[in-house]
Amino acid sequence: MPRSLWLLVIGMAVNVTGSSLLWPLNSIYIHEHLGKSLTVAGFILMLNSLASVIGNLFGGTLYDKIGGYYSILIGISFTVFSLLGLTLFHTWTAYCLFFVLSGFGSGIIYPSMYAMAGNVWPEGGRKAFNSIYVAQNVGVALGSAIGGVIASYSFQLIFLSNTIMYIMFFIIAFLFYKGIQVKAAPAIKENVLATKNKLSSKRNPAMYSLSILGIGYLLCWICYVQWQATISTHTQELGIPLTQYSILWAVNGGLIVFGQPLVSLFTKKICTSIKKQMVIGIFIFILSFLLLGKAEIFTGFLVAMIILTIGEMLVWPAVPTIADKLAPKGREGFFQGIVNSTATGGRMIGPLLGGMLVDYKGIDFLIPILIVLLIISLLAAYFYDYPAKALSKVPPKVKA
Repeated sequence: MPRSLWLLVIGMAVNVTGSSLLWPLNSIYIHEHLGKSLTVAGFILMLNSLASVIGNLFGGTLYDKIGGYYSILIGISFTVFSLLGLTLFHTWTAYCLFFVLSGFGSGIIYPSMYAMAGNVWPEGGRKAFNSIYVAQNVGVALGSAIGGVIASYSFQLIFLSNTIMYIMFFIIAFLFYKGIQVKAAPAIKENVLATKNKLSSKRNPAMYSLSILGIGYLLCWICYVQWQATISTHTQELGIPLTQYSILWAVNGGLIVFGQPLVSLFTKKICTSIKKQMVIGIFIFILSFLLLGKAEIFTGFLVAMIILTIGEMLVWPAVPTIADKLAPKGREGFFQGIVNSTATGGRMIGPLLGGMLVDYKGIDFLIPILIVLLIISLLAAYFYDYPAKALSKVPPKVKA
């Protein structure tokens, strides 16, 4: 792995550690410290996600226009400004304003990080994106653990610590990211799809494929976030202690970090293509939710989580890898912005949709619907590249 990718991995870990100090505790802070209802808390979290979607799209476009170095610095600066506001001003209005703005700022960062990872090590393929994915999960594990300890002393220290982490990230990016050399992609990267785009300005196979892929990715995230929303409350109703539910996420993070050698061996021996990796991963998601529908004790949920994590380790790194391969030269940032905003959209829609379905008919009604959504996602993963294959058979028009 090249030094430049290591710098991106370290930056991503610091970035996510900072954000993870706060995000698991937002609902508690809004409800218990600011005196607002959980419904209001959910609405503000949704606005934060929506701002992040907009930030993803803006950040991807910005990357294509001015490059990753300045895009990342702009995103970090915006986030630091927002976090300073959260640290200094403690009213409800200030919290809403700066929390939503922080979603926009952090959203700008992610497409550039992923696009740079693909460009600094194009020959690494899925390995580059898998490294960024692992760094994210290290950050989530560290931030969540440290955040709980800090919050036990003072919530204001959480905001201050988050600000300090992003200042550290700014220093890393400012000192080291400008020197990162973006390599020219291999011949295949200028890719078949980019060449096919020249068939007609009205037919863009890369965008068609990305749209199909995005639909599948969105549905996967809608299902996945149920573990943090409806399934968490379901475990409480079954009498499973909150401490045991927390163990499920500890297992999730531990498997992702320490299970990479096994995943690498599996992808090398079994997943001969990135498409196959994604299809197998979504199929494993389906198995997880089938088991989840039958779970009534902690052991059942633990096994379902282990299976879910294996699927996650295959699907999540695969999507940005495919987006990078689909992207015509000079549009890598925009394509990464699309897939990142799709994931954020799933995290935004999922809790609301799941909550409505559970309120209407209960968890036994929700699980089959999630399985259907995952089957649709599986079909999208299988057929996403068909637009390119179909258009490749269409001969270009001959000018008179």
